[in-house]
Amino acid sequence: MNNGNVLVYYGDGKGKSTAALGHAVRMAGQGKTAIIISFLKGKNDGEQTFFRRLEPEIKFFRFEKSQENYDKLSEEEKQEERMNIKNGLNFAKKVLVTGECNVLILDEFLGLLDKNLVTEEELKSLFAAKSHDTQMIFTGNSMVDSFRQYADEIYRIEAEKV
Repeated sequence: MNNGNVLVYYGDGKGKSTAALGHAVRMAGQGKTAIIISFLKGKNDGEQTFFRRLEPEIKFFRFEKSQENYDKLSEEEKQEERMNIKNGLNFAKKVLVTGECNVLILDEFLGLLDKNLVTEEELKSLFAAKSHDTQMIFTGNSMVDSFRQYADEIYRIEAEKV
């Protein structure tokens, strides 16, 4: 089912998003473009301000509205954010269908799978929209076994000493 290069950075260690961003910077240096869509993280205005400086080669999007991490929200707030997450997924699919970028990074997407916020059907639909020319990078803390079939490369990031 893989079309092109699908990379995964996962684990309990820090640096998964940084590794994905490094890949985007390297691709931008080759004249290519990247889009980053962040999920489940609290809003960080400083981070977003920094990402704006990387445009137009690297664009950053976050559809969730809460300042807090998803896990810290009340059930009512989580329900609202689920709709925003679906909007982010729909945007990712549009990006893939239109070929808007060379690299699409779905930051903390694995957490959506772990929390059952993305169905298997939605996942299949996302990969069906992907062209062979578009690289996708997924990050998250845990790797759901059913996702392994979609990945070309999987990197586990863990702290050796903290």
